[in-house]
Amino acid sequence: MTAALPLKLELRIRKAAVLGAGVMGAQIAAHLTNAGVETVLFDLPAKEGPRSGIALKAIENLKKLSPAPLADKNLAAAIIPANYDEHLPLLGEVDLVVEAIAERMDWKLELYRKIAPHVSPSAVLASNTSGLSINGLAEALPESLRHRFTGVHFFNPPRYMHLVELIPTRLTDAKVLEGLEAFLTTAVGKGVIYARDTPNFIGNRIGVFSMLATMHHTEQFGLGFDVVDALTGPTVGRPKSATYRTADVVGLDTMAHVIKTMADTLPDDPWHAYFKAPAWLAGLIEQGALGQKTGAGFYRKAGKDIVVLDVAKRDYRPSEQKTSDEVAAILAIKDTAEKFAKLRASNDPQAQFLWATFRDLFHYAAYHLADIADTARDVDLAIRWGYGWKLGPFETWQAAGWQQVAGWIAEDIAAGKAMSQAPLPAWVTDGRSGVHGKGGSWSASANADKPRSRHPVYARQLFPDPILGEKFDQGTTVWENEGVRLWTRGDDGVGILSFKTKMNTVNDHVLDGIQQAIDVAEQQLKAVVIWQSGEPFSAGADLKGALGLLQAGKLDAFEAMVDNFQRTSMRIKHALVPVVAAVRGLALGGGCEFQMHAARTVAALESYIGLVEAGVGLLPAGGGLHELAVRAAQANPADPFESLKKVFETVAMAKVSASALEAKQLGLLRESDVVVFNPYELLYVAKKVALSLAESGWRPPLYARAIPVAGDVGTATFRASLANLQAGYFASEHDVEIARRIADTLCGGAIERGALVDEQWLLDLERKHFVELAQTEKTQARIAHTMTTGKPLRN
Repeated sequence: MTAALPLKLELRIRKAAVLGAGVMGAQIAAHLTNAGVETVLFDLPAKEGPRSGIALKAIENLKKLSPAPLADKNLAAAIIPANYDEHLPLLGEVDLVVEAIAERMDWKLELYRKIAPHVSPSAVLASNTSGLSINGLAEALPESLRHRFTGVHFFNPPRYMHLVELIPTRLTDAKVLEGLEAFLTTAVGKGVIYARDTPNFIGNRIGVFSMLATMHHTEQFGLGFDVVDALTGPTVGRPKSATYRTADVVGLDTMAHVIKTMADTLPDDPWHAYFKAPAWLAGLIEQGALGQKTGAGFYRKAGKDIVVLDVAKRDYRPSEQKTSDEVAAILAIKDTAEKFAKLRASNDPQAQFLWATFRDLFHYAAYHLADIADTARDVDLAIRWGYGWKLGPFETWQAAGWQQVAGWIAEDIAAGKAMSQAPLPAWVTDGRSGVHGKGGSWSASANADKPRSRHPVYARQLFPDPILGEKFDQGTTVWENEGVRLWTRGDDGVGILSFKTKMNTVNDHVLDGIQQAIDVAEQQLKAVVIWQSGEPFSAGADLKGALGLLQAGKLDAFEAMVDNFQRTSMRIKHALVPVVAAVRGLALGGGCEFQMHAARTVAALESYIGLVEAGVGLLPAGGGLHELAVRAAQANPADPFESLKKVFETVAMAKVSASALEAKQLGLLRESDVVVFNPYELLYVAKKVALSLAESGWRPPLYARAIPVAGDVGTATFRASLANLQAGYFASEHDVEIARRIADTLCGGAIERGALVDEQWLLDLERKHFVELAQTEKTQARIAHTMTTGKPLRN
């Protein structure tokens, strides 16, 4: 008798195919490859050269794009190029097919008919459309495929934008959606939002309307494009690119196409009259000024200057990007309700412009909520994750005082000031204080509040991205001082160590706090995870405090601080409980050194890790060079120099990894360190790793007493390469001096090649060079310049 196979509970995706090697298709393939999914990239057969030449060219181009779609450029070789004439049988081997060809319904339907016979009977088929009807697309599929078909809309660029919209058809199997949601969340690292099958879904429906409203009011109030960008950027919690710079980056032709899609597919929308490109936008497109890709759009470069289009003059003028004094003062008000009250009451055209754009955005989002999304939370997260806003439209409205703002909107509608005369939905004025509360977020279609999804994948997010007013369990404090807090969440015995300083920099309170927290953990806990509630992990040492000691001539205190830094790193490394570093965002200088000494690092993909001390005229002295020398000896005891070549360049050039995967290439993470794609799962995974180390009988590494070093021969070899750099004017004399000292420390000092030293020897050498460099005039000038300007000084 044969045993029954267990039920397939999860969607396992070993291999994927992406159809369409254009900008989005190629970058989706790149990010799936980042995530360790073997991916085939299809396109039409080339008319000349290799038959899969179009896909090959797209893969090669991935290495040149900025921001980089590949987390490690070497991954380009893993993407399999293919064409529709020769390789359709490969679709029978894949678990996920993502179609990402041009936004033409007829082209997509024709392609579906072509591929349908070849798709595996268990594969999921998804269309990466930004707004076409998913149910309409499903009609071209055979009955057997329809329940496995859905819309999956990545935002550009796919590696970096957190949002993915999942748009089911009427027939999509619930299990398929659950499996795809889990895969996209954990394996690919995305924030998944379910959208209704309506034109442009949620993100682009609301985001593009916001841009249209901004464009309309730009004309209405006679403001310059640069002034509007000054008003609609970081000052209101939006990206630096604001409105018109964003349009230039997206492409004005693409922008016009999306607007036309809204006009064609939403004839009954009460705002339909505004779904058209303004005359000046149409004029730019006609001239071929399509934005960044053509070198000119709303802005263009004139030499070193940026000039902006002046509609009245029909020419470009210098960009000023200035808000009025009155509006700047209003926007500086921290209380959102007071801020909005003053914007509405002001006679300043810039204030009136801002109120009008917010008013019409709130009006539009409320009117359409029931049609486009399940809850207000979905709208807010879609806009935050897809457009980079700090708060979504409903969050902003609620923070500004829901009923107060609702009354103003109603007044403006009645007075004919709003873009549409459509009434606000009845629920808006039912006495509520907002749409987000303890019971969840408002669902206009269900006429009730709904809590967050109970999908099991979200149990991995101990601290999800909070919606306005949402609070999560902050755990129980075990021990704390001015610099750190050691706390627990749950009863798993894992302590969480978080810093209290700005940018999580390292000062004496943090150093002493880490050591004392580990003392406590060894007595009371199984393991420790160093984790910060946001970014960065740590921007490194507190330079201000260090420079103050130097300038005051307190050399003994300065050296004691360096010694304490090293002692802290070694305490992390030799703790009797495993200490795991959970890294996200920047981990620079001392922050990088702490994670290097941890039993294991669990890093979010978007971790930017580096020993950057050379940039401020110093060398790593929190044990970082010591640790690299120890690792080189362990990797190649017969000739540590071979393993030092790469890390010497990494440190001497103050390189910072562009991802956690690249940090492994640079030698700043170990192969055994774990990379997590969803940053909100970082703490969960780090705790599991820490527990597994503890449960497997963790013992810290033995203190190394016989470390073979590269010695003076290794240092001399590095110095020879430095001489070439200086001769070619690629490095200043002080750069070379810093690099020489880095080389000397990595190679163990002026001793014979192959000599054996202990860890303290390396730490003492590292500290000696650091203190001597810190006393030089040029290094102190570099530190002061970086503190003042935030930029490195070459001297």
